Amino acid sequence: MSSTPTEERPRLRDRSLGSLIGSLPDLVSRLIRGEIQHAKQEIAAKLKAAGVGAGLLVGAAILAIIFLQIMLAAAIIALSLVLPAWAAALIVGGVVLIIVIVLALVGVKALKTGVPPVPTDTVENVKSDIRAIKGEGEYDNAGR
Repeated sequence: MSSTPTEERPRLRDRSLGSLIGSLPDLVSRLIRGEIQHAKQEIAAKLKAAGVGAGLLVGAAILAIIFLQIMLAAAIIALSLVLPAWAAALIVGGVVLIIVIVLALVGVKALKTGVPPVPTDTVENVKSDIRAIKGEGEYDNAGR
């Protein structure tokens, strides 16, 4: 059975310096295990949100492809009223190719900013813990 940080602090204050130093490896070990668990939870939450977003984007992309095919056919038909059909198809195809290239470049840039999913909160907590162990920082009321 583990105790909460507020229950443990008075107990630690009543102990001798020797027993506190003796319990230091256990306390550090529990701190590290807690930070690892927090990192796992943070990464899982970020990946779950990314998975839901990716699924919705795939559904939207499928419908967008169908819509785009319909609109491209309409554009080719409309343009073929003033040009030969083959010329209308080439013009519409060229415009679509330019759009594809621009979207691909923007997508690659956006993808690079989101990868890899790093547990930023946990990294900051570990840095704070290290500063506290070194005596460079103060603990607030939440124990961080």
